[in-house]
Amino acid sequence: MKNLLLILVFSATVLSSCDVKAQQQTEASKDSFSFEHHIVSEDTLNYRMLLPKNFDETKQYPLVLMLHGAGERGDDNKKQLAHGSKLFLSEKNRDSLPAIVIFPQCPKNDYWSKLEADRSTKPITFNYKYNEAPTAAMALVIDLMDEMVAKPYVETDQVYAMGLSMGGMGTFEIIYRKPELFAAAIPICGGGDPASVGTYAKTIPLWILHGAKDDVVDPKLSLNMASAIISAGGFPKLTLYDFANHNSWDPAFAEPELLNWLFSKTK
Repeated sequence: MKNLLLILVFSATVLSSCDVKAQQQTEASKDSFSFEHHIVSEDTLNYRMLLPKNFDETKQYPLVLMLHGAGERGDDNKKQLAHGSKLFLSEKNRDSLPAIVIFPQCPKNDYWSKLEADRSTKPITFNYKYNEAPTAAMALVIDLMDEMVAKPYVETDQVYAMGLSMGGMGTFEIIYRKPELFAAAIPICGGGDPASVGTYAKTIPLWILHGAKDDVVDPKLSLNMASAIISAGGFPKLTLYDFANHNSWDPAFAEPELLNWLFSKTK
């Protein structure tokens, strides 16, 4: 029995060490994303950027914008990599789908999408206000994207937007505000104003993903956006996970064809 206990303790120690090592490797790999700042007047947008392996300024690369959720807001320029960064750090994806990837960080007191949220309801009730000026955070992201697409090494026919939760809402909004910029978009567990889709329904392919059990952001918000796009003459790809709650980004990022689908779309 004593030997068995020693084996169990040793095994647990080994597993714990492996977990710590894996965590350290993950954090180290995230350092492949450079620390960047975009400044407009007195406003600053923190962001992280991943360049392709063997980046060559004489070549052109797709550009991917990834918008995080509300829980990753702040000013540390780190938390926004919590979800989705592993997808782009995958050696397979970096080798087969070289791209410039940008993860901006929304300040704690701001939001990607212009809206009012009633958090007394479950799911939360959102009132979108696209007819108003964008939030400060969204305006900075738009300015950054305009600056990036002016770079000679960005393939302007392959500019993409992705986002989850608050970032999914930001994805719907930024393609409404800048429809000429994007070749495709992937909003995950987000939502938006169905009346806005006419600006991009026929020109921007979307893969919309959501969890059917989501009790934070109502899955009907994604369904309503997909329905509006179809009514406006578009053909969105829609995935509804019957088993997923709000963290539908986990199965979404595990979709084997997610990035292949995205990068196959050009303007």
